[in-house]
Amino acid sequence: GAVEVYNFAANYFQEKVIPGHEARSVESLCWAAGDRLFGAGLGGDITEYDLSGLTAARGLDGGGGPIWSMVANSTGTQLAIGCEDGSVKIFQVVPGGIQFERNLDRRKGRVLCLSWHPSDTHIVAGSINFFRVINVTSGQTVQRVMVNHHVEKAKRECVVWAIALLSSGTVVSADSFGRVQFWDWEQGTLAESHTVSTSAVLSLAVSQKEDSMIVGTSTGATYHLQLLPVRLGGLEKRWVRTKPFQFHSHDVRAVAHSPTALISGGLDAQLVIRPLMEKVQKKGYDAVLRKFTFPHRRLVSCARKARLLLFQFSQYLELWRLGSTEETGKDGEVLPLCRMPEHLVQLKSKGPEHIYCSCISPCGTWLGYSTASRFQLYRVRCDGDGVSLRKV
Repeated sequence: GAVEVYNFAANYFQEKVIPGHEARSVESLCWAAGDRLFGAGLGGDITEYDLSGLTAARGLDGGGGPIWSMVANSTGTQLAIGCEDGSVKIFQVVPGGIQFERNLDRRKGRVLCLSWHPSDTHIVAGSINFFRVINVTSGQTVQRVMVNHHVEKAKRECVVWAIALLSSGTVVSADSFGRVQFWDWEQGTLAESHTVSTSAVLSLAVSQKEDSMIVGTSTGATYHLQLLPVRLGGLEKRWVRTKPFQFHSHDVRAVAHSPTALISGGLDAQLVIRPLMEKVQKKGYDAVLRKFTFPHRRLVSCARKARLLLFQFSQYLELWRLGSTEETGKDGEVLPLCRMPEHLVQLKSKGPEHIYCSCISPCGTWLGYSTASRFQLYRVRCDGDGVSLRKV
């Protein structure tokens, strides 16, 4: 449930971390009304984050059970959420929070993904085996399309994991059969279908000009599709799969398309930024493939004099004593240990909040950690082999 904010202008630096909470799962995040950040998850609440205090500022119950998806409209004044009970709800972004505006037409089946039309007149909602297009003004479903109707005797259910509604009226769906499909939503007909993977396509992002898109799959591969002319200089264009990338080892759950790069994040906890070489003008730092595989904050602290290491996890700390050796050698050599590293103590944090930062003093006799709302200080006593902690 932690949220990390990266600053792309400052070389993709991790600027802020809002610490996690046991009861807060984050299924979707979106920016609205300029620089306000909202999150929603399976707890069923919509949360606004305080980016200066680094806490979850305000929460509001969505009223439809677990929330699977949330998107803001083009002006950032409205949020649409897709719920477990099959409802799509619209919330107004107002100063100081959000307020419920209206329910759109409800159908059976959880709403896993949503997308606004760039003109904000329609919303497309993806569920299991079908997607539907909803008129925002009337709240009625104007088109319901079965994604499986042309598959002979489809035994398995087909999950629409990601969806996009383009300004041309084309609906792009990504599903658990590994297909990226292009639909004419007014007719409800299939225009193009690309089977990009043997496994599920989980995420989809379209560029602002709508001439390029990136999809992420459950095998860790991402694929780049581009809208290219059929003949050189001709007007007719088709979507073509141009480049596959295998940068992840697990499911790619989130992708984004910036003007100059393709960004993907997966269950392997890596954030990968792949520059589009044709969009990067000069050779430099922006033209380099970047992978974030390490935390940007300090999660290990060392008490040099006492030869102790403190490791920070989300809900507990571990204190270890370093091993020692009687041999000497050159830098980089591995020496035989006469004493093995020793796990001294595990300190569990009370309450549902995750640990934000921790430290041990250089002498190894003081240990402190803090969560979003409280700070704890302990006195550490090492007597022989045992260790004791006293809360101060």
